[in-house]
Amino acid sequence: MTFCKLATGSLAKIFALDAIHIQHKIHTLREQKVMLDFDLALLYGVQTKRLKESVRRNIDRFPPDFMFELTQQEYHFLRTQFASLENGKGKHSKYPPFAFTEQGIAMLSGVLSSEHAIQMNIAIMRAFIAVRKMMMQYSELAAEVELIRKSVSNHGEQLGLIYEAIENILDEQAEYKALQNRNRIGFMK
Repeated sequence: MTFCKLATGSLAKIFALDAIHIQHKIHTLREQKVMLDFDLALLYGVQTKRLKESVRRNIDRFPPDFMFELTQQEYHFLRTQFASLENGKGKHSKYPPFAFTEQGIAMLSGVLSSEHAIQMNIAIMRAFIAVRKMMMQYSELAAEVELIRKSVSNHGEQLGLIYEAIENILDEQAEYKALQNRNRIGFMK
């Protein structure tokens, strides 16, 4: 039974977000898969300001491997990457966002304990699992392609040796025919 069937009323619209939509909000920062506070606030149906307040009130629950604040450079880089982060007054936060790892998002469910937050947290965890599975499949596929590439490059060397052996055999046959067709000298019966 999916989480969409569990929801009713206005929550059903929010829960209708499929895993693909949530997966697009998962980014790689500092070599970790993370979601940003403004994306999470949107998914949880709260203001980003309120989400940050809740996190700051419970900061001991969010060690650096669960959540970190982006640097100004990282934030500027993100703003150039996302068309949704427009420049202008009121268009974006003046403070860098928080980035939450998978564990940090799980911890958010304890900080934001509404039914909506719990159900959305389940959907987000499923999206992280799907991303992890895709990465594993990609890694396996990349390993197989590398194995094929090595095999093919080895085949090139082997084909070169085969061609050389064939040329040697043809040369030996030509020499043998030349020896057979030569004028014989000496005593003949």
